[in-house]
Amino acid sequence: MTSITIIYIILSGIIALFLALFQYAYKSKYTKTNAVLAGLRFITIFSILLLLINPKLDSETFYNEKPNLVVAIDDSNSLDFLEQSDSVRILVNALKNNSDLNKKFNIDFYKFSDDISLYDSLEFSTKQTNIDKALKGLQAIYKNTVAPTILITDGNQTYGNDYEYAAKSYKQPIYPIVLGDTTNHIDLKINQLNVNKYAFYKNKFPVEVILVYNGEAAVTSEFKITSGNSTVYSERVSLSKSNNSKIIQVTLSANQIGLFTYKASIQPLANEKNIINNYKNFAIEVIDEQTNIAIVSDILHPDLGTLKKSIESNEQCSISILKPSEYLAKINDFQLAILYQPNASFKSVIDKLNTDNLNRFVIAGTQTSWNFLNSVSTNYQHDLISQTENYLAEENNNYTEFIIPDINFDDFPPLSGQFGNINVKVSFQILLYKQIGSITTDKPLLLTLDNNNRREALLLGENIWKWRAQSYIGTNSFNNFDDFFGKMVQYLASKKRRERLSLEYESFYDGNTNILLQAQYFNKNYEFDNRETLTIMVTDEVSKETKTIPLVLKNANYEVDLSSLPASDYQFTVKANSNNISKSGRFKILAYNIEEQFSNANASKLQKLATDSQGQTYFNIQITDLTNHLLTDNRYTSIQRATKKTVSLIDWKYLLGLLVLSLSAEWFYRKYKGLI
Repeated sequence: MTSITIIYIILSGIIALFLALFQYAYKSKYTKTNAVLAGLRFITIFSILLLLINPKLDSETFYNEKPNLVVAIDDSNSLDFLEQSDSVRILVNALKNNSDLNKKFNIDFYKFSDDISLYDSLEFSTKQTNIDKALKGLQAIYKNTVAPTILITDGNQTYGNDYEYAAKSYKQPIYPIVLGDTTNHIDLKINQLNVNKYAFYKNKFPVEVILVYNGEAAVTSEFKITSGNSTVYSERVSLSKSNNSKIIQVTLSANQIGLFTYKASIQPLANEKNIINNYKNFAIEVIDEQTNIAIVSDILHPDLGTLKKSIESNEQCSISILKPSEYLAKINDFQLAILYQPNASFKSVIDKLNTDNLNRFVIAGTQTSWNFLNSVSTNYQHDLISQTENYLAEENNNYTEFIIPDINFDDFPPLSGQFGNINVKVSFQILLYKQIGSITTDKPLLLTLDNNNRREALLLGENIWKWRAQSYIGTNSFNNFDDFFGKMVQYLASKKRRERLSLEYESFYDGNTNILLQAQYFNKNYEFDNRETLTIMVTDEVSKETKTIPLVLKNANYEVDLSSLPASDYQFTVKANSNNISKSGRFKILAYNIEEQFSNANASKLQKLATDSQGQTYFNIQITDLTNHLLTDNRYTSIQRATKKTVSLIDWKYLLGLLVLSLSAEWFYRKYKGLI
């Protein structure tokens, strides 16, 4: 309450007293009745004046805040493989039902594998583990609180940043409970196998294998690569404690077109415990041709290198960066031209593309000559304004020309382009809308045209290198961005007529990845139809078992997750139930589970994580020791906090009640005395 408010209250009291005395004491004899009435009138007037002043009153309440105790549980398949799933459930129940811990802490349970989520149940079926991602997620939730973390895991991570260094950014003590055998058994394994997904007919393709040995004595074994019953490569390998790894590089021939599977294996040692990691299957799809794409540019820009790296991430594509004159000399060698910021030097190029009715991808920016483009284009015209603008991207979920991969355009930085509207004279679809600041417009940033058997895309902004960089920052991978541009190029380079039912799937899948099949269905006018019901019938070619699964509508496509299928060869048919339209195909799932490559727990890495975070490592039989430590550690005590609340006097109901009471009492008293 301020000093000026206090002065107003004092003045109100004086005024109320003066008025009450004036009414009942001035020129009147002093009587007990007048004194009572003056007192009641004083209360009434003073209460009304207080309500008019409406002073602010501060109230403060105190409460005790318990520290948090975070329990993060590894729900990956490796714990089931190491026969620790029952131990995990026992540990979770022991922590959940410990009354002393619940009295001291607010206990929150999470489970993690390839992602982290609130704990509900444990399945131990996920085939990937990312401990670093789990710790980053918990840090974001508990960054401003006291929250010691119990990490129930075997310490084996299959992908992501090395969690050993997570303690540098994780501000809470970590208490790993190590599950699994910590004894170092003798082990000879294929640690990594590197091979491209595609090879070209009558060429050779490289295979790189990294072998790792864990043991004391020197050993000799045989490494070989087989295809069916045939051995295509073999080599004797000698390893020891000091020379415990070997890189084998092999070149194999692609003499037939199609999908071929191979098995790389190292002969197990006599007393080796885990022999699952002694082999790995891989596959190669041999194709007869490669898509050659030309990036035509008359300027230097970081976008050129980004486009080349992004598109060439697909081994079926080859990129050449050329000047307009160089492209004209080799135009017949390419299936698609990407015209980067065209100007007058592109005149002959565009004339040739128009004459031959060839597909193209035009990328415009701040250095684009729209005066020139308007003069050579019959499909669109752009406003001639010299001002530039930065445009954010907003995805059109109803785009149907091809299936857009999951990519978060909302997080991408803006592209730079010339200000103004574009007038498209033929049928087109908008893939990305322009967003200026927080305002999403109905103007296209990226659009595609399909007119007179010619496909064309137009992107109205430069600096897409920032998009690829942001994609990596957000996901630790370029894959989402590269898949997006790969789909765009695949659509533009193809001259196939659109089908009413189109499918998107791979010829083979590694057994460790998600297996998603996507489909699009169009009505007779080739408009996307979201009312259709699509089902897929999948048949295992080995066991002959058949499953029928519905596809789920997702934005402008249908999708089904087949990750639960075991490794085998499959044939499938996707059918539109209300129409006699179907499409069939084949794919292979390779037998591989990275979670089964570990034979024991990674206790040393968990120990370092605990030490660096000022925590401590425990084993599952030491749950009582961990509980006692948490209960006695002085760092984890309840904190008394205060809540300060400012309330206006006008909200104080008791003052209103006092006002009503004083008025009523004065009326009844006057009535009783016969003064009314």
